[in-house]
Parts: sequence; structure tokens; C-alpha cells
Amino acid sequence: MDWILPDNERTYLRRLAAEQAEIAALPLMNARRQMWYDLNDSKAGARPPVVIETWTFDRDFMPESVFRCETEVGRGIERQLLRNLRNHELIDDDKVMPDTFDIGWSVDIDEMGVTIDRRVVEDADGVETGYEWDHPIKDLARDLDMLRPAVCSVDRETTMAWQAFLDDLLGHFLPVTIRTGLFGCSMLTHRVIELMGMQAYFIAMLDAPEAVHRLMAYLRDNALRVMAWAESEALLRVNNGNQDSFGSSYNFTTQLPALGYDGGPARLRDMWGNANSQETVGVSPKMFHEFCFPYYRDVCAPMGWVYYGCCEPADPFWDDISQIPNLKKVSISRWCDEQFMGEALRGTEIVYSRKPDPNFLSVDQMLDEEAWAAHIRATLEVTRGVSVEFIVRDVYTVHGDLGNARRAVEIARREIDRVCRT
Repeated sequence: MDWILPDNERTYLRRLAAEQAEIAALPLMNARRQMWYDLNDSKAGARPPVVIETWTFDRDFMPESVFRCETEVGRGIERQLLRNLRNHELIDDDKVMPDTFDIGWSVDIDEMGVTIDRRVVEDADGVETGYEWDHPIKDLARDLDMLRPAVCSVDRETTMAWQAFLDDLLGHFLPVTIRTGLFGCSMLTHRVIELMGMQAYFIAMLDAPEAVHRLMAYLRDNALRVMAWAESEALLRVNNGNQDSFGSSYNFTTQLPALGYDGGPARLRDMWGNANSQETVGVSPKMFHEFCFPYYRDVCAPMGWVYYGCCEPADPFWDDISQIPNLKKVSISRWCDEQFMGEALRGTEIVYSRKPDPNFLSVDQMLDEEAWAAHIRATLEVTRGVSVEFIVRDVYTVHGDLGNARRAVEIARREIDRVCRT
């Protein structure tokens, strides 16, 4: 807890905080905030927001040359502030500039009682890109018993000391606020692949189905155990504002927290949560129904609202996904049948969370503006009468030209304007 900053870094970070606070107070940010409220509160005719997630192309967005702090603690604070400021200056999408400086609890969670080693390799630019896990489960039936219930602890003293340090540094401009999600991992099949690998998992569905059910039940129960621990420790904070439920999809809503909330620590039913099962894209809907759906249904049940999905197509599994408790948003990836999902969501209050094809920004040196516009129009045509958001993810480089990302936002807004006028 011995956090020390030289005077020049303190002065510089305060200047960044003041700049962020000034931008957060702009009328533009109120308008963007209302756009998200309209979307998530299912207001008729809500305008689709457009967001480009930047962390995947930090080689272009946050290069080493933009940083001035030399201390480790200063660099971490600077990174959080600069990410917001540079997004406003260079991308200008529909993110709302935060009017707080957010931190999380200092927690330690030994989730499964096993170590999963991860090896990474760098690409030609020195960016960690490829990776593999050393799976602890080599034989599912034999090794399943090595898994243990999660053991969790929170260091309140360190958390409060860090908050006090930051409040002294930045609090005059940005209140330092503790924010949380739900803690427990509800991406159950992601944990399966870490533990045993995809090939072994798929084979086990046929060769050892009872063991697969035991594994899924363990992961469900473990996720629920961690969630219940966080709730019982009064760690949860309502995330119904400028927080993302998953993948830069923002949470602004007046419909959470749930009835009976007293203004203190949140309950699970007051919170946005998320779940996905990208790893089972290769299984049949029948197998998903047997080996996945019951456990996802149970792990989502305590949440207030659920954002479901990531890169996997939703349409083949929609019969099950549509039964996920408290479903509010569903990811519509580039591999999804857009027309099917547009028809499926029409007349519901579930948000069509469109993930446009990132190749428009990451493959070609120049943005193909006509093709990108047509890509956005295609979504808008099949989602008339449906709540929609555009979240551009998985762009790993823009070839040093951030103007392409900014232009993509401008074109998407132009196409949205055309639809809104008709």
C-alpha cells in the first residue's frame, strides 16, 4: 500500500482527470447517455448506438509513445484516463465519458483449486496474440475429482487505502468509485476448454456423457457459489449506469435495480450479468440442449438482466437461448443469420447486439466505405422495429490509421440517420 508518485506525475494525472471531467459534463454526453437509456429501457424508436472496442488494437490506439508516466502506479492510472480521452478525441463513438474514476475490490478467488498454465507467443509487432493452455484434466473421469469448490476472500483494507490514495489524487475532479460485476464465471464452456481442451471435450460428450454432466454441474455450482459469496460479503454494486454488461455494451437503464432495493450493496437480482458459449459452436443444437443449456439456465437465473453470447451464432441455438432467464441482450455475430434473429426478436424487448464484421477495419489498409455502409444497412433493414446496438469488436490492427475507425462510426451514423428518417 506504499503508492508513491513524483510531483510531476501527480500534476499531469490531475490535469488528465480535469480534462475528463470537463468532457463528461458536455451536453453531448447527456444526449449519448439518454440514447443508451432509451435503448435498454425499450423505448419505441430508440436510436442504435455505435461503439468501437479499442483494447484489441492497442498497438495503434495506445502505443508506448502516448505515455508520460514512468512509475508503475502512475502508468496504470494514466492508461485508464488516456483510454477515455483518446477515445473521445480520436474515435468519437457513442461511449459516454465517465464522470468517475472507477476501481474494483481487491479480491482473491481460487476458483477451482487447480493451476492452469498459459503460454503465449508474440506476433511480428511484439503483441501477445497466440496462446495455449496446459490443461490439468487429461482424463475426465479420472481427473474430475481434483477440482475443488472456489475459495474467495476480499482485502477491504487494501481496497479502501487505494480508494483513499486515488481520491486524494483525483477526487477533486473525478469521484473515485468502487464498481463491480457479479464475480462468478458464467462462461461455463470457456472454463471447460481451459481445463481439458476442445477436442477432448467434444469427444467426452460421446464417450463419457455422465462425466461431462458432472463437470458442467460443478462449474455451474462453483459460479453460483462465487456470486453468492460476493452478495453475502456486500461487495456487489449496482451496475445500471456507465458500465458494460459484456463487450462494450453499456448498461444504462431505469429498470434495474429490482424492486425492494434499499440503496446499499446490491443483490444479484439488481445486477446485469452475462454468459456465452463460444466453444460449442461446433456441436449440434441437440447436444447443446443436453450438455449446456440446463447449466446456463441455472447460472443465469439469479441475475437481474443477462447479456448472452459473443462470437458464436445465436440462431442455431435460439430455441434454448430464448429460454435463458432474464435475457435482455443477445450477441449477433458475423456468423449469425441476421434475418432469422431480426424476426425472432421483433416484438420482444431483447436488444439485437450486432457485431459487425471487423475485417472491414483490420484487413484492408483503407476502409471500403461503400461496402461498410452496405454492411450496416443490411442490419438496419432486417431489424426494423427491433432494438439494435452496433458493437465493433475483435479489430486487432487498423494499420496505424485511427481515422478508419472514426470514419466507420461516421458512416454507421449516416446510415442510421437515413433509416430513422424513413
